Amino acid sequence: MKKVAIFVDVQNVYYTSRQAYGRNFDYNKFWAQATANREVVQAFCYAIDRGDQKQREFQIILRAIGFNVKLKPFIQRSDGSAKGDWDVGIALDAMEYAEQADVIVLVSGDGDFDLLVNKIRVKYGKKVEVYGVPQLTAASLINEANEFVAIDKSLLLD
Repeated sequence: MKKVAIFVDVQNVYYTSRQAYGRNFDYNKFWAQATANREVVQAFCYAIDRGDQKQREFQIILRAIGFNVKLKPFIQRSDGSAKGDWDVGIALDAMEYAEQADVIVLVSGDGDFDLLVNKIRVKYGKKVEVYGVPQLTAASLINEANEFVAIDKSLLLD
């Protein structure tokens, strides 16, 4: 049985799914697909903590599915912009778990991860699957992945 490590960029998948389809990503359907006939070494969801009740309930659901939820505080800058980026944390964790897994699954359309995906494929010789909304996923990220899995209606909540 192949070993899989999963890394989900929650903010990216939330906003791209909403923008493209007006619907939310279905974490249960994704889990069933990404883990089918595989042993899960580790599964992380990276999110921003705004401290509201609805978000806490969502985090409980993610944990019940099998994800470890990593949170960063939501930071509102004085100019009104917001900060809440997990890119470095995702990259560090993916590199750490690359040796233990046969397959790395990254859920994000962020082109900043193309270097990470290349490194895991080339240095560790691992298969990398990228899940993303096709029209909102960087071409460089799609090109670096061994397999690109489109987030479409089959992976969205009804």
